Amino acid sequence: MATTTFLGNATVNITGPGGSVDVSDNCSSCTITVGYDALEATAFGNTGHQFVKGLQSVEVSLTLFNSYGSGEVEATLYDVVNGGTATLVISPSGTTESATNPEYTITGCFLESFTPVNSTVGELSTQEVTFTGGTWARDIT
Repeated sequence: MATTTFLGNATVNITGPGGSVDVSDNCSSCTITVGYDALEATAFGNTGHQFVKGLQSVEVSLTLFNSYGSGEVEATLYDVVNGGTATLVISPSGTTESATNPEYTITGCFLESFTPVNSTVGELSTQEVTFTGGTWARDIT
């Protein structure tokens, strides 16, 4: 069985009310979880639970280095939290999508909260944010 090793170098672009910002240079971790809600379709006579695909579900978790100023992490997340929803465009490695580098676009996702100040002496200031909801699409062209 052939195996490959992948060195993560994701690109992360957030579009909110304030415009589109590439936060890749301030992102140290990115996790996308996509799928569908499971709707129970068990009927009389079935001997086990049966399920069918429901609505799309998505969750994106990012670890970001805090940075301040126009077009930086804090301003971007502030705009998204106050503006309602965002669009995220994420690829595992670079912005050229292909079969080996699929691009995920998450439209209409919600950011409930963020941590604009997280300061400890001698440590880089980071924050964990989680976007939920919206719809996702995968593109390889």
